Amino acid sequence: MITPETAQFLIDYTAWASRLLVEAAGRLSPEELTRDFSTADKSVLGTLAHIYGADRAWLARVEGAPQSWLTESDYQLAVLQKEWPAVHMRWSQWARRLTGEALESDLAYTDLKGNPYRQPLWQVVMHVVNHGSHHRGQVSGFLRAMGHTPPGLDMTRYYRLGEPGRER
Repeated sequence: MITPETAQFLIDYTAWASRLLVEAAGRLSPEELTRDFSTADKSVLGTLAHIYGADRAWLARVEGAPQSWLTESDYQLAVLQKEWPAVHMRWSQWARRLTGEALESDLAYTDLKGNPYRQPLWQVVMHVVNHGSHHRGQVSGFLRAMGHTPPGLDMTRYYRLGEPGRER
């Protein structure tokens, strides 16, 4: 179980780390952005789009809104640069309204295949953050493999920087 404050922190950290990687991706050539690394999401762009799509789908679930997955047009850096911050802002606004009771309550949702699930909301928050961290790590590895230094995404760095970008 996590507190509302922890959930807010984790959501804000996730937005910060994803923003830094999108900025790093913006410095890549088109060839580097789409280089196939033989992973499930193939490339820097594909993996970032995957994280974005998951963030968007999970946000729809917690808001009780219709969910959708990625479309072909989502696989563009310009879309990630423009649309993902708005998704992060909605996550942040949602997290600021959380209570301990809400985090302990179950979220009923369906996955993208229509399978029904129920789990405590705090587990959903932890999944969203962990999922993003996993795939951001992949993107960081792709950047290194191409000779680039990825941005520092450690949570400790986020703490030391005074939680940059956090809305107060």
